[in-house]
Amino acid sequence: MSLKNHFELLANYNQWMNSKVYEAVGELSATDLTKDRGAFFGSILGTLNHILVGDIIWLKRFAAHPSCLNSLREVAGLQSPTRLDQIVFEDLDSLSRRRIWLDRKIINWIAELSESDLDFVLSYHNTKGIPANKRYSSLVLHFFNHQTHHRGQVSTLLSQAGLDIGVTDLLAQIPEEAHV
Repeated sequence: MSLKNHFELLANYNQWMNSKVYEAVGELSATDLTKDRGAFFGSILGTLNHILVGDIIWLKRFAAHPSCLNSLREVAGLQSPTRLDQIVFEDLDSLSRRRIWLDRKIINWIAELSESDLDFVLSYHNTKGIPANKRYSSLVLHFFNHQTHHRGQVSTLLSQAGLDIGVTDLLAQIPEEAHV
């Protein structure tokens, strides 16, 4: 399986997991959703907003890649988050609609990348203004790992709130293959 195929798998996994998480979160009251649970971003809503903020920051950076000008044009036009703990959406419905939209953009972006696009060295500045030059494929891997890391936190917070989101393993999304 090529690196691009692995990223397609991760993009689909991201969408699948976000769907499961948001379905479970939809069962919570507004009070439970915003309750400070001692997580790094406080509440479930705070953590979900952070995942969105991280995705927007990275996708806006990825849009600088010459081959991504079309696939990420709408994302590049989004307002830039000002803080990593920014609450972009205070209500679950708006956050969920943006998440669904963004997950479709991620799948389309990855589908349009070529293997050679992944060798590109991306120049960007982090949120503190420090310049960096890193391989695009490594940054895409970080992007998906960041989502998984914080969704794991949300999964724990949901478990503490008495909700089980079921299977969360990437393994559930890896297709069976014929034995050769």
